Parts: sequence; structure tokens; C-alpha cells
Amino acid sequence: MARAIPVGCTHPRPYTIAIDSANARGFQSHAGMKLSVYFQSKPFFSKRKNGVSRAMSAVSTPLSVNANRGTASLGEITKPDFPILKQEVNGSKLVYLDNAATSQKPQFVIDAVREYYEAYNSNVHRGIHFLSARATDEYELARKKVADFINAAGSREIVFTRNATEAINLVAYSWGLTNLKAGDEIILSIAEHHSVIVPWQIVAQKTGAVLKYVNLNEEEVPDLEQLKQLLCKKTKLVAVHHVSNTLGCILPIQEIVHWTQKYGARVLVDACQSVPHMSVDVQQLGVDFLVASSHKMCGPTGIGFLYGKSELLTSMPPFLGGGEMIADVFLDHSTYAEPPSRFEAGTPAIGEAIGLGKAIDYLLGIGMQRIHEYEVFL
Repeated sequence: MARAIPVGCTHPRPYTIAIDSANARGFQSHAGMKLSVYFQSKPFFSKRKNGVSRAMSAVSTPLSVNANRGTASLGEITKPDFPILKQEVNGSKLVYLDNAATSQKPQFVIDAVREYYEAYNSNVHRGIHFLSARATDEYELARKKVADFINAAGSREIVFTRNATEAINLVAYSWGLTNLKAGDEIILSIAEHHSVIVPWQIVAQKTGAVLKYVNLNEEEVPDLEQLKQLLCKKTKLVAVHHVSNTLGCILPIQEIVHWTQKYGARVLVDACQSVPHMSVDVQQLGVDFLVASSHKMCGPTGIGFLYGKSELLTSMPPFLGGGEMIADVFLDHSTYAEPPSRFEAGTPAIGEAIGLGKAIDYLLGIGMQRIHEYEVFL
């Protein structure tokens, strides 16, 4: 399988705003697409993909995307699935282009969340009655869907969080505070989202670890040669994005993992901007941790996930304390559940997790390769 390489491009000027214009045909919001408009001559994505190793099987869904629309674009086919796009604003049809911030939700997902609250609202993992059993089954089914979607080795490698930001903080506080010491080095790029940078700043202040930053090269993408030069025996973690919606590049994660593993360091990948766009295979990428958010992949807000290799999650202490994450509680100490329960203290976002599972069904119903090819076309 061809690996991805950074996309050489001049610095784009992104316009990711919601606009209402009757004349904006061709820029309808569509599932999985972050339709940012760039004034540049080179494509937003390379046609070669990184970590895309398996064909995602289509999921049968009652959506207009499955209809035969002849020469209609994917945007035109899927637009009817999103009820919010049927409204008018200031006398013009709404056109939404801000998917890099949050995607709109198809009726299929909205109905699934409503069904949970109307038909089987109950807590999970702690009841034996019908509603609790069904809620638990659906919640854990959503976890399996996430695991299959990114080709994790199993559902136990998926931890539900509030969002990708919380997932990164989970790794920072649980793995970072346990494994980092004074003088250890963490490598980031200056192109990372604040949710990647700030948690590691806090951990570095607490542990004495040192942050090292990769700058942009002449093509204004992260300088991979500098990254290779920064790697050394002191390196304990490399935290980078997979896809940047502002720089217009895909990082070669497999290569970064290969370089990093030579020094025994770990790799954390922010996949918020890649998971909705293309097939992502964590086993092929070889990453130690990967995070993403539901709301950027046509799912509800308030839910995201952390992928972590099983042996790493098992070695990490709890991030939060409370119900659900314990095995036994005594007056002077407690023992903890195995992952992923260890990291999901309290009542989780049940309806939101179920909605995320349905969003994955929706994306697979379209086909991740089809989504990626359409974005390349745009």
C-alpha cells in the first residue's frame, strides 16, 4: 500500500465559515467533508494515503446516499440527509462550510439519539433490567464500531472521552506523569492544535520534561528532517497531527513511528481531521495512541475516543476516580477495573456514544474511499 507524503503547498488562506448564499452551488455540506475553501493551486490532500490498508465494508442505511442519482455529486446526494441544511437564512438557502470546526448531523444520527432517550434510556453496566441491558448492549456496540472503524485490535483499546481534548489530557496525566522525568523530551510541531500543546506544557512543568518543537519548512508544512534530527535517546513522546486542515498536509505517520521507535519513544496522533476523511488503520500506522472527536465526523458533541495499545492502557493508572472505574473499594484503598472501564469514571455519555456509532454507520454507508476521492476531486 502506498504511503502518504507531506503535500507540498503554498500557505493556504482558509475560509471555513457558514455562509448563506443561493449562488454557492458545489459547496454543499456533505458527510465527512470539511469543505474549507483554499486559494491555492495544489490539492488539499495527496492522492496517496497513509494508514489506509483495508476496504471499509458498506453499511446498509436508509439514506439518500444509497440512491442512484446519476451524475449528481456526493455533496448533492447527501445534502438531503442533513435537516439543518433545509432552512433559509436571510432569504437564502443555508450553505455550511465550517465542518473543520464541527460537522452537521444527518437525520440517521439524530433519530438514533432520540430513540435512546425515548425507548431505552437507562444507565449502563449496573442494571439487570431490560432497559439497562439494551442501553449497555448499544453502548458497547458503539465501542466495537469505533474499534472496527480504525482497525484496533479489539474494543478494549477504545476509551470513550468527552472529546479529543480530554483524550489527550488522559494520556498526558495518566501516562505522562507516570513515565516522564526531568530531562526527558517531548517533540511537538508548531502546527499542533492547542489541545495537543497545552496538556504537554502542563506535564512538562510538573515533571521537568523538555518540549521540543518542529518548525515549518519552506513549503510551510512540518519539517520532517528537523523532526528526525530532534529524535534522540532523551525523546519519550512524539505528539503530532495526522491531517492539518490549515496547512493542507498529511503527515507520514508510519515513517514517524518507525523513526521514533528506534529510540523507544511513544507516538500520539491527533486524528480529528483525518478520521472523517479517509480510512485510518491504527495497526498499520503503528501508533501508540490516537484520538478523535465525534462531532467532527457527523456524530454528537460531548463524545470522543482514545485509542491506546492494550499493553499501554493496562499499565496506566486511572485519570479520574469514581464509580464504574473500580474493581473493589475498601475504606483505605481501592482496586481498579481493567481498561477501558478504568478510564471511564461515572455515568458516561451514553446517548452520545450510541450516536457516534450511528455516525460511523453513516460514513461507512457512503464509503470512506468514496469520501476521500470526492475531497481530492474538490
